[in-house]
Amino acid sequence: MEYGCIGEKLSHSFSKIIHNELCDYSYELMEIPKAELDAFMKRADFKAINVTIPYKQSVIPYLCEIDEQAQKIGAVNTIVNKGGKLYGYNTDFLGLKALIEREKISLKNKKVLILGSGGTSKTAFSVAEALGASEIYRVSRGGGEGLINYTEAEEIHSDAQIIINTTPCGMYPNMGVAAVDIENFPKLSGVIDAVYNPLCSQLVVSAKKNGIPACGGLYMLVSQAVFAAEKFIEKAIPAEETERVYKKLLEEKQNLVLIGMPGCGKSTIGKALAHQLGKEFADSDEEIVKKAGISIPEIFARDGEKGFRQLESEVIAELSLRQSCVIATGGGAVLNGRNVELLKGNGKIVFIDRPVEQLVTTDDRPLSSNREMLEKRYNERYDIYCASADVRVDGAGDLQENINRVKEVFLNENSGN
Repeated sequence: MEYGCIGEKLSHSFSKIIHNELCDYSYELMEIPKAELDAFMKRADFKAINVTIPYKQSVIPYLCEIDEQAQKIGAVNTIVNKGGKLYGYNTDFLGLKALIEREKISLKNKKVLILGSGGTSKTAFSVAEALGASEIYRVSRGGGEGLINYTEAEEIHSDAQIIINTTPCGMYPNMGVAAVDIENFPKLSGVIDAVYNPLCSQLVVSAKKNGIPACGGLYMLVSQAVFAAEKFIEKAIPAEETERVYKKLLEEKQNLVLIGMPGCGKSTIGKALAHQLGKEFADSDEEIVKKAGISIPEIFARDGEKGFRQLESEVIAELSLRQSCVIATGGGAVLNGRNVELLKGNGKIVFIDRPVEQLVTTDDRPLSSNREMLEKRYNERYDIYCASADVRVDGAGDLQENINRVKEVFLNENSGN
């Protein structure tokens, strides 16, 4: 390996994609068990590498020199081999700082809680110091020297204004969980999560739901990779490359999730857009039928609506793990708020708002098989669709108009993200 990233689990890392986009060197992902790290570092058979969880501190004894920032933090994420001597750097500092500044989340004179005790939490501490935080506390499950535990964080520091998560809590595939409950910190003015897969962790989704500015770690990942690549090739990379690669990666990875009434065109529009955007297509109702082995009317007849909704939630939990998909949901999927939260993890939710008079009833939809039932469902659900969606699209046009409208808002939302 000439260039690459080492860590314990890398199967869902984006680093290779980012470095391949930035430079023309060959970049590999190498999973190294803890027992093999010593031999790997002593061989030093590489030109330059990135280091991720859990080795950002473990690699330090093998380095002949560490730059001032990395030394202060006590964690290294970039190593360059110069004539057999290893030099360590911390580009996570610059990446996290760039993310916070891009999102315009102010830390100046704020009380900051940093969740986690590893190398990234030390980086976050230094960034918070540099950005003028007045109080900074690192939080771990057991507490200890220089740390507080989660009970202390919630009972003594519930007035925290900023939370930075550096733990893997909520990371793929364990989506939908968070290290803390946002509701216990009523004075929050910003939430930053280093987790980038999913694109929005449960912590970020919950913060946004409560109107708190929040962001995941994708921009940090891209930004630190740019700074690392500069160390690799000993050459400056234009600043605009960070934004270009970030937006390209976001557009590629993010799901487009379609919600709306039965008959509004979700499946037809979704299939067309999946083809145009180069994404996979998934229909939650079709997946339910596959899972159950019987039709939706038969599921309702056998298990009732409650049984159907349980199956629907299981399918949506599975679909939410995917990336680079267009997902058409069933008309009632939004009735369970948990479904919406999971879908927001990797997706932008678009409500196709087709007027009720343009919706057509069919026999295969048990809850809207006639006009009276359809209008009842429409009135019951309309406000929920609006509240669940990131974007509402007027679906009153013809098929091509609606396809173009959904595509435009999805791409525009990403470009401004």
